[in-house]
Amino acid sequence: MTSLQMFPGFDGLLTLSRREGVDIRPTLLRVLTDLYVQTAAHTAEEEQHFVELTSRLIDQVDDATRAAVRARLSIYPQTPAAIMNKLRLHAAAQPRATKTAPPSPPAFSPAAETKPQAIATLSMEPRDGSEISQMFFAANARDRALILQNLATAPLRPSPRIHPSRAARAIETLHMAAFASDVDNFVTELGETLILPARTAERVVKDPGGEPLACAVKVIGMSSKIYQQILLFLDPAIGTSVIAVYRLSRLYDLLDERSARILLAAWRGATMSEVRAKYRPALYHEERHRARAVPAQTHPDGAQPGTTPLRWNGRDGSGG
Repeated sequence: MTSLQMFPGFDGLLTLSRREGVDIRPTLLRVLTDLYVQTAAHTAEEEQHFVELTSRLIDQVDDATRAAVRARLSIYPQTPAAIMNKLRLHAAAQPRATKTAPPSPPAFSPAAETKPQAIATLSMEPRDGSEISQMFFAANARDRALILQNLATAPLRPSPRIHPSRAARAIETLHMAAFASDVDNFVTELGETLILPARTAERVVKDPGGEPLACAVKVIGMSSKIYQQILLFLDPAIGTSVIAVYRLSRLYDLLDERSARILLAAWRGATMSEVRAKYRPALYHEERHRARAVPAQTHPDGAQPGTTPLRWNGRDGSGG
């Protein structure tokens, strides 16, 4: 089999792992998956090699690694059909030939919601949340809709629901802020309600596509009527576009609450990942490691610490 250029040295790593007795197959499968989903589209040869490589590993890794890879590929729009079938993802039954047909609006059917409830028990790691968040913000409108559709069946644990009394208070405040076109207060209230930092809340509110805001207020439980009024008053770029308002309103009506809560968990995970990366050098073991690297202080005349060196006063010691 010809090695794929985007996966150099794969067979050599497997041979090395067998010779050294170190099982690196879980790490390899995660790396292969991360590299594959970083590209929006692949050639037929790249897809074929990805299927060949990952198929050899999926059955050989532990359940936790397989579940993590399954979660990543379940939200990636271009996951090969063979891998979808192997991982038993809900979209596996969709024929690949439909790629050339005009895309139909994504539908969140109740039937697709029944199965994943039994498997949605995996907590999201901060790194995975960061990757999902980056993938969603970087996607176009069509791919965002597909990601949200796939999140409904992803084996990931969604964020907890907002308390009804807190949600009702937030909806009223957000509605008034949007009516007054007060974006700053809107961002502040949304961030406090969803427990998001100000920078993330601002990114959600000011995203030009509008899908992140739809997911955010879906978690709060905002009605479709109030959401449409927010679209009209909060952002003039969206409110003055009939097509944009219609598209986002339809997306909001079809959006599954579970998909929105998983995306919120991803945003929170991305925040934790950034905090860990920022403060990692200040960890105790890092400080201790740096302290050990400092060379020991040297003393003149070879004297040891805690001793007073003898000095010669130029006399012969007879006291004369």
